[in-house]
Amino acid sequence: MKKYSIPISEQCKSSLKGIEDVQEIMGGKWKYLIISTLFFLGKLKFMEICRQIDKISPKVLSKELKDLEINQLVTRTICDTKPITVEYELTNLGESLHTIIIEMGKWGIAYRGSILK
Repeated sequence: MKKYSIPISEQCKSSLKGIEDVQEIMGGKWKYLIISTLFFLGKLKFMEICRQIDKISPKVLSKELKDLEINQLVTRTICDTKPITVEYELTNLGESLHTIIIEMGKWGIAYRGSILK
């Protein structure tokens, strides 16, 4: 059977590539919640983040924060305290996700409302 392709615009191709990049960086169930928590609450210590995000384990949080740090969305600061504490905050690049975070929240609230009717 012959497969027909529909030509797509350069804008569409570019947008699809951008979405693939976002999926690669932000994949998984926790990264958006971590970014959102830091966006709304600001700089937080590791356990403060853990307490804010229901059901995330410290092991998973640690892995996700490392991924976000590698992708330059979060910075990690080791504090000179006893015992040593670590603080996390969004980079400028991480903060640039604010539009997506706000819109995802709005969409999720509207979706939940329409489903529960």
